[in-house]
Amino acid sequence: MSNRPLAAAGRLVPLLRAGLIAGIVIAAAAYPLVALTGLGAKATAHAVDQKTRVLKTALPAETSYVYGPDGKTVLTMFYEEYRQYTKLSDMSPNIQQAIVAAEDSRFYQHHGVDPKGVARAFVSNARSGGSQGASTLTMQYVRMALRDSATTPKEVQEATQQTSLRKVKEMRMALDLEKEISKEEIMERYLNSAYFGHRAYGIYAASEIFFSKTPKDLTPVEAATLAGLVKSPSEYDPADSDQKEATGRRNYVLDRMSQLGYLSPDSAAAAKSEPIRLKLTTPPHDCAAVAEKYNSWGFACDYLKNWWSAQPAFGANRLERMDNLRRGGYRIVLSLDPKIQEAAERSVGTKEATGSPFANGIVLSEPGTGRVKAMAVNRTYSLDLADNPQSSNPEAGPKVKANYPNTVAPLLGGGDLAGYQAGSTFKMFPMLAALDSGMTLSTSFNAPYRYKSAVYDGWAPSNASGAMTGQQTMWSGFGKSVNTYFVWLEEKVGADRAVRLAEQLGLRWRTDVDREQASPAKAKKWGAFTLGVSDATPLEMANAYAAIAADGRYCEAIPVQAIMNRDGTPATYATPGGLHREVAKPRCRQVVSADAARAATDAARCPTGDTPARGSCGGWSTADSVRGTVGRPVAGKTGTTDSTRSAWFVGYTPELAAASFISDPDNPFNAVGDGQSQIPIKAVSEALRDGLKGTPTRQFTPPSDAIVG
Repeated sequence: MSNRPLAAAGRLVPLLRAGLIAGIVIAAAAYPLVALTGLGAKATAHAVDQKTRVLKTALPAETSYVYGPDGKTVLTMFYEEYRQYTKLSDMSPNIQQAIVAAEDSRFYQHHGVDPKGVARAFVSNARSGGSQGASTLTMQYVRMALRDSATTPKEVQEATQQTSLRKVKEMRMALDLEKEISKEEIMERYLNSAYFGHRAYGIYAASEIFFSKTPKDLTPVEAATLAGLVKSPSEYDPADSDQKEATGRRNYVLDRMSQLGYLSPDSAAAAKSEPIRLKLTTPPHDCAAVAEKYNSWGFACDYLKNWWSAQPAFGANRLERMDNLRRGGYRIVLSLDPKIQEAAERSVGTKEATGSPFANGIVLSEPGTGRVKAMAVNRTYSLDLADNPQSSNPEAGPKVKANYPNTVAPLLGGGDLAGYQAGSTFKMFPMLAALDSGMTLSTSFNAPYRYKSAVYDGWAPSNASGAMTGQQTMWSGFGKSVNTYFVWLEEKVGADRAVRLAEQLGLRWRTDVDREQASPAKAKKWGAFTLGVSDATPLEMANAYAAIAADGRYCEAIPVQAIMNRDGTPATYATPGGLHREVAKPRCRQVVSADAARAATDAARCPTGDTPARGSCGGWSTADSVRGTVGRPVAGKTGTTDSTRSAWFVGYTPELAAASFISDPDNPFNAVGDGQSQIPIKAVSEALRDGLKGTPTRQFTPPSDAIVG
């Protein structure tokens, strides 16, 4: 055997130390393919076998798409690497041929490692002192797959570091991989994994970003341009003002395509004479990229993110779940109804009333499913706060911006904001608890103007008006919002029972004060709970009242109607009992009896000017215009806080529940005033009317004789 290769290998030791050439190139050139069983291969055999099993099924990160309810309109995307996996059959042969010409001309002849290529690289590097590699497409794919499947920084480093050992592993795995899967599958995986620059990972993204077309429609010129990018996406970027390097690289690929018989010499010459014509596209990313036409939908998108981060189905913790959203290739269909959403937007003036410190928002939820059908607020969903005025909160610094006209804060709920004091809308909870405990709608009390509570240590609340004084039942007490009646009723049923019921209906306590008052040690004495001193969000209140509309069946709020995995199957989660259920399916449970819920609804028709099925409202109500506006059976409740710092209305029909508020999110002490307390009433009335227009009118089911009393 000639000792010339050995001598050459010795001369290259200094180059090895400089990291210019991987040791495997030298070893493989000196002993053709002997290196695959040497240079530490035995020591790493177990690890390589494990990695090979991963590579057989490894899938690169893929973009998740968020669609409108039609399942077709793309609202936005979430991605760490913009990529959509594409089958080889949906790619033009031009790109397959171009990538072979650019990166591995003997791809269809070798078995994962190309001895001729290794030898050629060795000789070239020995002569020039360069660092020409010898990686086949299969070896490059192995490297990308190991990188993409890495779960720790160490694994990422091992997959990409320039060492002899890594090269040995790469070659061994390439050989093993080609025993397992076909050249066509390797080509498909490669083209879906390669990086082409401009955040374009995979051929689908590259085709769209650079040429605004699909991979199936790539011409030879376009394919050669993209194939040329893989070697050095920044150096050969055709989007640069100077396309000299990109054109030179493209022409090299075209020449190679001609030499390999993919193009005729004349076709290659004609293609080389063409300039690079780009049609650049910037794919949307995250909620702030929702198109202007659907700007109001940004708040629902933001709620989707917060909801997603709380779902164990998508990971063990918030970080892992959000990582899966950006890498998992999900297809997510929002639950918003375009007709109801448009009605909601009109009701709060999202297009014209954004210049007020007072946020007027509304959420509509579907009874029986918990699906959110609309979310709208008089704000523009935007990260750009440059033109926002200074915050109305005097305790905020001079550089703190207000939340209007632009904001991405979760003002409607679903995030970490506490919400707003909901006032007398909370009277629903002690009434419902009382009904579910066996009390009747006819439960009567001679309510004074002021009531001193012995249970709540002498606390003495009063009514908003002397006209509320007198004998009241649940119908009249709820319709007129008689504070003293409900404090008395809460005493009878127990404030702690009302608090626990509110929790069962989805309310959460987000301030230190609310958490303390709701604790088992304090809840029995929380008399003011019935007056709505706790913060709540419109999302929570709409969903809680939706449970009453659904005969006491509470369904968790959910922003989606479908979530599909990248393979087209529904995303699922495991129940404590081991059953697998679709994540997007409603999650419901019976919280109170159907009869108790129907009785509460009968009383809740009184505030709206509707006529209850079984009792008397006592002659007047707090929102008697609602029934006339909605034009169908409707129930609900008004709510205001001290000095009208915030105002609410929560209303529902058998088909839809809505909660609207008006308040200053920056400064809760900035009172909206009595003059604006009708705004939420109007918003809910119009949203229900317009959102249900054209749908059959349904009637509420009357309560039983037993619960009427």
